[in-house]
Amino acid sequence: MVKAVLFDLDGTLADTAPDLGYALNCLRLAHGLAKLPLEQIRPQASNGARGLLKLGFDLDTDNPSFPNMRQTFLNLYEENLCRETTLFPGIPELLTHLEVCALPWGIVTNKPSRFTLPLLKQLGLDARAACIISGDTCAHPKPHPAPLLAGCEAIAIAPQHCVYVGDDLRDVQAGQAAGTRTIVATYGYLGSSAHPLSWGADGVIDHPQDLIAYL
Repeated sequence: MVKAVLFDLDGTLADTAPDLGYALNCLRLAHGLAKLPLEQIRPQASNGARGLLKLGFDLDTDNPSFPNMRQTFLNLYEENLCRETTLFPGIPELLTHLEVCALPWGIVTNKPSRFTLPLLKQLGLDARAACIISGDTCAHPKPHPAPLLAGCEAIAIAPQHCVYVGDDLRDVQAGQAAGTRTIVATYGYLGSSAHPLSWGADGVIDHPQDLIAYL
């Protein structure tokens, strides 16, 4: 029996790619480079600064310029956290449905709390979520199971009674390692070389409302 639903944030609950892309393009313009189209940015949106700086500047983490570029990028993003970010269509109705059914829902994301908490407040979700586990809540981020286990512990529901919904392979890996059921949100970012049907999840949804039928 499913007793709770946990969600990834970027690419699952909220479409954050426009604002992540805005920060990246501001940085590119400052370096004399042209803007990248959102379609090119979207697949990397779940990969944070590392993935976006690799896309925008071909910078790897061992590049001497990476730490400063990362900090500048994060500052730009923090200043433009919710310009165009919205909940995916169908998410508001899904969350209301879960609440009506007395199914607690929470958020487990690799996004640092510096961004997670103010963003959720601006989206009006901070007081509704049964738990909020950010990327720096635990010693290890996903795909390590620690964040999922922390989420289950916070809502006092065993992992086997929780469903975790995400849009990246690491979400499935983290959920499986923690012992939750896993659902892939194919409407999300999925990554640049995604084959979600091969990830071994318990289910796949093409729209947030599809989760209701699964539950």
